[in-house]
Amino acid sequence: MRDLKIPGQRHPEKAHRPDNAQPKKPAWIRVKAPNSDGYRATAAIMREHRLATVCEEAGCPNVGECWSQGHATMMIMGEICTRGCTFCNVATGRPDALDVFEPGRVADAVAKLGLKHVVITSVDRDDLDDGGAAHFAQTIRAVRHRSPETTIEVLTPDFLKCTPDALEMVVAARPDVFNHNLETVPGLYLEVRPGARYFHSLRLLQRVKEIDPGIFTKSGIMVGLGEKRPEVQQVMDDLRAADVDFLTIGQYLQPTPKHHAVDRFVTPEEFAAYEKTAFGKGFLMVSATPLTRSSYHAGDDFARLRAARLARLGSTA
Repeated sequence: MRDLKIPGQRHPEKAHRPDNAQPKKPAWIRVKAPNSDGYRATAAIMREHRLATVCEEAGCPNVGECWSQGHATMMIMGEICTRGCTFCNVATGRPDALDVFEPGRVADAVAKLGLKHVVITSVDRDDLDDGGAAHFAQTIRAVRHRSPETTIEVLTPDFLKCTPDALEMVVAARPDVFNHNLETVPGLYLEVRPGARYFHSLRLLQRVKEIDPGIFTKSGIMVGLGEKRPEVQQVMDDLRAADVDFLTIGQYLQPTPKHHAVDRFVTPEEFAAYEKTAFGKGFLMVSATPLTRSSYHAGDDFARLRAARLARLGSTA
């Protein structure tokens, strides 16, 4: 699927239960290989503008469907991450210096694709004082200038080791949606997300609403990593306490045998039950299916999210 070789080395910490037999992948998680004219056209635009996408780097199962419709999630600040999460297929190592022309290339690609809604994410950049916050802000402003009608969703790192004003830089650029994924339940952080801190991530999301209540906030987790249902429900409660609007829940898929093993494949019925529970807890928008990913159907979901806020405001008027 790729035609670019990713530099950098995997951390040995990513090895996790490689010898365990994996549960058989069920029919509901299988997708067709990408092979459409739309897919190839999107790929050509990404190559032309020398841009990375999380669709490729993280091996998203929905890449064929999304790219066939011209929807690609831009991954800025390079293809090498400074973290070594055991679920993630992005290469870990020492990143290159930031490309100051990248925001402009992202904006040009968004315009060429004709995107009404774009998702912009990044690797973790713990090597930078601001974690890349200023680069995020510059990219948002560049897209706004080039495509003023396009709504913008950012999926950011946690800015754990950064200057205190890092988050404020991103929020000040006024993305329409601020997304930061918790990824898993707190009891699995040491295994799955060892470089992050659960309550720091929660506080990050809460701070966005404190700084600018008008920005939608969003977060997501994977299931099938070994979590229990009560733990997932507790994450929902924690996110609602942080005033998060939108929750995504999707099935974890093991990228390689060296990554964290799949504990089980959660059934579509269980996902439907999670969605019902989450709506009951007060989320404006919930997407919970085996193939749900943060940016999957993000544009359509944003329209529903905005409509849900208006409906709620109308009911309390």
